[in-house]
Amino acid sequence: MNGDAVLNQIAVWVIPVILAITLHEAAHGFVAHRFGDDTAWRLGRVTLNPLKHIDPFGTIILPALLILSGSPVKFGYAKPVPVNFGALNNPKRDMIWVAAAGPAANILMALAAGFLDHTVPLLPAGFGTWVDANLGNMMVLNVILAVFNMIPLPPLDGGRVAVGLLPRALAIPFARLERFGMLILITVILIVPLATQGRINILASIVIPPAEIVYSLILTLTGLPH
Repeated sequence: MNGDAVLNQIAVWVIPVILAITLHEAAHGFVAHRFGDDTAWRLGRVTLNPLKHIDPFGTIILPALLILSGSPVKFGYAKPVPVNFGALNNPKRDMIWVAAAGPAANILMALAAGFLDHTVPLLPAGFGTWVDANLGNMMVLNVILAVFNMIPLPPLDGGRVAVGLLPRALAIPFARLERFGMLILITVILIVPLATQGRINILASIVIPPAEIVYSLILTLTGLPH
């Protein structure tokens, strides 16, 4: 990929990546505060200021590698918003709402991007093309982030939702998977595709089919062509 192509990719992905990750994390902190835990609030993490949420590897390097390599799955992550689940009004129940808030924010952003795409014909041609690319990428990225984060594996949001839903006898041992969760994710995201030269991509197999269904539903709801 030449220099112009790289700059073009950056120009149409940087805003979607920053917005998707920032609002995802801020949503966790906001809902946690509403349910009794002010940890993130006191630390200034319930904010739309992306500098408070950016993780050098997860927010910048990893998405850039996935985009420039042409990976079918594009996502990243921010510094996790600190949540003291024990401080929630009803820890087991409220954990579900706090965890689900991030993916829910991503779906709402995808919907907003879809509705805003109807304004593109009103914009000057060159600027409209750039806005259209950003909105399209925002829809795709937010859907993938929502689906990826709902995988039922701690420390992903889906894993925490599962812990909140499972009976205590099953929730406690399942929650212990969190110490191995990041190692499992790195293996699935990076090591397996590299080791198999891209022939095996477990993450794409898990994320893309449901993401396509959600994306198609958002196109329908926002009145955009499939």
